[in-house]
Amino acid sequence: MKKYLRLILEIVLGLLLAGALAFGYWSYTGKNHVMHELTDASEGMDEAKEELEKLTKELEEAKEKAEELEPAAKQLAAVKDSFSNGVVLQDYEAFIKAQKGPVTSERQLGLGALRLLTKGPEDAETVSAFQKALEMAEWSSRLKSICAAQNALAAAGQKVKVLADCAADKDDKAHGKKGGHAVHWDYAGEMGPENWGDEFPTCGKGMKQSPLNITGPFEKSKDTLVVNYKEGPLKIVNNGHTIQVNVEPGSTLKINKEVYNLLQFHFHRPSEEQIDGKPMAMVIHFVHKNAEGKLAVLGVLLNEGKDNAEISTLWNNAPKSEGPEVVVEKVKFNPGNLVPAAMTHYSYEGSLTTPPCTEGVNFYILKTTVDIAKKQVVDFPFKRNARPVQPANGRKINAN
Repeated sequence: MKKYLRLILEIVLGLLLAGALAFGYWSYTGKNHVMHELTDASEGMDEAKEELEKLTKELEEAKEKAEELEPAAKQLAAVKDSFSNGVVLQDYEAFIKAQKGPVTSERQLGLGALRLLTKGPEDAETVSAFQKALEMAEWSSRLKSICAAQNALAAAGQKVKVLADCAADKDDKAHGKKGGHAVHWDYAGEMGPENWGDEFPTCGKGMKQSPLNITGPFEKSKDTLVVNYKEGPLKIVNNGHTIQVNVEPGSTLKINKEVYNLLQFHFHRPSEEQIDGKPMAMVIHFVHKNAEGKLAVLGVLLNEGKDNAEISTLWNNAPKSEGPEVVVEKVKFNPGNLVPAAMTHYSYEGSLTTPPCTEGVNFYILKTTVDIAKKQVVDFPFKRNARPVQPANGRKINAN
């Protein structure tokens, strides 16, 4: 009997010992888990504190910015109140209707601005006015007008396509903050010429697009051209798409009796125009505008041959990377030195060869070419910046 009692006691003591050990282990693990939770909570509080300090700093910066903008906001409110009765808008609309000839992009932009102040950004005709201003604008010479239209609508909360060149704030652009959808275009990749029409409808749907493959049979051209370009300061820019020289007023192209003022000239490699399916090494496009806003482009084909001293002057002073216009000190340049004496030409009605591909541009491509050295072609900072030739769609090409 004693033997069995002793065995039972040993079993009970064993169970008690095992229970004590288990309880001790559970207590230890519980405390350890609590310690981990406390540590995690402490780290979370530190992160929350850092985030709160960051938000507080951003709030203080926002308050300072708001204080800086308050005077401008009051001024804008006063301007809007001044136009709210709609009288000025009505007068301006009547003025535009009374004008002869086509409405220019600048006047269309002014109409959009007045509608924005009077009717607000929700007004459909406000959006339409700015869109028409964009479609009518000549890209290279009216960038400010285009940017004004796009940034005005973006700031008003409209879903507008804002060109990258029109970023209202370079710092915001660098940090990915945009008032609208930034539209980049290029000569290759996702926004190459074959896709321009996705963002710029005229580029894809227009029926009179440039450039063309110039091939016969030709109609007889009745136009006579007289170039009168003058020497002026060298104002040159690398706009990320080409090398462009901006020209001061005074240089003209006379087409019959119509006078066109030279705005700028720029380069394409290879030539955008082809002669019987073959491009030249490069082409210079001289862009002109008459008093009614009509555009005319004089094209000078560059043939690979001898060194060109005028091109050397331009290349030596051209910015190597994209940036603002550079006025070169003590350097004068005459665009006429790049134009051959003979004015025999091919001509046709086309469009800008870059977005937004506005139509209604008369092209005159000179038959006589100008030499450019092979090294000078290679030294041009753009390997290829030429739009492919476009369908003629029944257009006749004139020649003399």
